[in-house]
Amino acid sequence: MPLAPLTFTADEPTLMVVPWHDPIVEAVGFEVRSLYVELFWLNVLGPTATWALRRLVTGLDRYPLGYEMDLADTAGMLGLAYSVGTSNSFARALHRCVLFGVSQQVPGGLAVRRKVPPVARRHLARMPESLQTMHQQWHRRDCDLTDLQRGRALAEVMMSAGDDPEVVERQLLAVGVSPAAAAEAVHLTSPHSV
Repeated sequence: MPLAPLTFTADEPTLMVVPWHDPIVEAVGFEVRSLYVELFWLNVLGPTATWALRRLVTGLDRYPLGYEMDLADTAGMLGLAYSVGTSNSFARALHRCVLFGVSQQVPGGLAVRRKVPPVARRHLARMPESLQTMHQQWHRRDCDLTDLQRGRALAEVMMSAGDDPEVVERQLLAVGVSPAAAAEAVHLTSPHSV
């Protein structure tokens, strides 16, 4: 089911921005202004949505419980034109943030992640080979042997039960396996790995 685009009406020149609390992503995720986001999420979101996300989180730094964002003013600060409706680059950027799960619609506004999860495998598969290699190296550098063994044992059980590799990786993260070990464990136990 396609997600309905965000719409802004003429009588609502502002949008409420609140934090999206997700304990799992907050434990294993990456800061929105991190090098990880610049290297890997930029390829998924695109530059305009990445900058919009950073701007939204910067507002949450100043107002941790949430704030009212002036749509035209914020678009202008990002060098974007703004008009009411969805046919403008700023609205499309905010919609991409929702589409890719770094923000979500809530009544009256958007809930925004302060940390984003590791990039999903399906997005990695579409990246240039050089970025895929960089991503593998990024995750392998923090992988401890005990954590990898634990992750692999759990992944083997879940895969043998028929779980999808992406579901397995999320479950490993949820039980405290490091992102590097979770990604490597899934890679090693996936029927597609050779």
